[in-house]
Amino acid sequence: MTSSPSADAFQLQMGSNSSLIKKNKASSNARIEDKAVSISIDAIFSDDTVDPIYRAKAGVLNDALQDIGMGRYQWGLFVVAGFGWLADNAWPIVTGLILSPVMNEFEFQGPFLKLGQNIGLLVGAVFWGVGSDVWGRKISFNLTLLITGVFALAAGASPNFVVLTSFAALWSIGVGGNLPVDSAVFLEFVPASHQYLLTVLSIWWAFGQLASSLIAWPLIGNFSCEVTTPPNCHRSSNQGWRYFLFTMGGLMLLLWGLRFFVFKLYESPKYLMGRGRDEHAVEVVHNVATHNGKTSSLTVDDLRVAEDLGVLGKENDDGLDVSAKAAIQRQLTKFDTNHVKSLFATRKLAYSTSLLIALWALIGLAFPLYNSFVTYYLATRGANFGDGSVYITYRNQVILSVIGVPGALFAGYLVELRTLGRKGTLAISTSTTRGLISSRSSNSLLGWNCAYSFTSNVMYGVLYAITPELFPTKDRGTGNAIVATANRIFGIMAPIIALYADLTSSVPIFIAGAIFLVSGIIAILLPFESRGHAAL
Repeated sequence: MTSSPSADAFQLQMGSNSSLIKKNKASSNARIEDKAVSISIDAIFSDDTVDPIYRAKAGVLNDALQDIGMGRYQWGLFVVAGFGWLADNAWPIVTGLILSPVMNEFEFQGPFLKLGQNIGLLVGAVFWGVGSDVWGRKISFNLTLLITGVFALAAGASPNFVVLTSFAALWSIGVGGNLPVDSAVFLEFVPASHQYLLTVLSIWWAFGQLASSLIAWPLIGNFSCEVTTPPNCHRSSNQGWRYFLFTMGGLMLLLWGLRFFVFKLYESPKYLMGRGRDEHAVEVVHNVATHNGKTSSLTVDDLRVAEDLGVLGKENDDGLDVSAKAAIQRQLTKFDTNHVKSLFATRKLAYSTSLLIALWALIGLAFPLYNSFVTYYLATRGANFGDGSVYITYRNQVILSVIGVPGALFAGYLVELRTLGRKGTLAISTSTTRGLISSRSSNSLLGWNCAYSFTSNVMYGVLYAITPELFPTKDRGTGNAIVATANRIFGIMAPIIALYADLTSSVPIFIAGAIFLVSGIIAILLPFESRGHAAL
């Protein structure tokens, strides 16, 4: 049976286009290898369920971004996206910094403040994660810091702890959306040769701790009542925490202003392509190239050729449903049982997935326990050692924050060491806080806390990198969603545990130390070491 001329022509065109795509892909891979990026795909990382049309067109966009390279636009995005990392760490610490003076003034159970905050963080992560796929990355990116700043300013005028806790939940809805949205925006613009910068972005996480501590030191340290038993503190002599919230809220509005008015954020080209807006996606790529002082050869026809090739890999030619309803449904399928089951498809993969969930859950419990009550812990321990003034307490908090800044950079060095890798670095950094229980003097206490501050920044830098590396591409969204949910749920449990603990005995701090030690052991048990391997 002979084929028709039109069929032969179509096959010839597809063969030619396929060769062209393969040639471009090969040249792109060569350029990436020239930049010392090693690509290695583990056998378990199968992508057979990824939509072939989307995969083909995304590959074309990736090649175009690689051709443009890392330029002014991406470095500017590194800064403004870093604001999200800064806020993500600063605001959980803020509630810990204001806890002592707020409890002194309002005389309420402090863990309720953290409970309200963690509920807001959970709502924010879910809301903004789904929303960014419905109305776009740009709107979400430009709203989270604004919401945080507005409600933080309002919280500074709170007349009682109920109002303060309510505003803490509201500002946390903004905070909770920063990492899900900002990480997506950054990765969808950065060339493949520089995707390692996602780990380096965690240095802004350390800056968040430092900024909040530096601001709190003079304000809360000089304008707060001393902790007494029973409390005897009036609003007029306890304005420090209010000044602090006003300042932090103002800082968030300043950072939002830099994002909104100074840096021109383009909508993600992959988001536009996924919604069927190929012309706009190509336009964005050309705008980025112009911003970097370069040109791009990408055309709409390139995407259409890739789409034609992708159709050949589909059982039908329906294409992607680009409606808002379909976007929400695609988010909900992250929790589809088939995707969840594939994370446990083999014994080794199930073991790895279970340990990652346990890691994120335990760290989600330990980290807020520690940060929420470390200020109170330092104050009471310092008082026992004879130096527990409010000023000294917040001075020590600044010292801890400064020590944490180089942790993110040091993490990038440690994870590439053959003797440590991701697993060894993560295990060491999560178990350091066990030394807190052996502190017998004020100086040793501060020393152990400095070690914790440094290693906790190493820990999060590695954790944010190793997690997506250990999930197969086709189920990475499911895996990330599951570990993030476990982290936030256990974060809500942290203040509930503290409500039933004796705060004056510093039990929450000791519980956190024990949990970190267990997490370090779990990290060692991870079956995969991703050093030297790159994501598909």
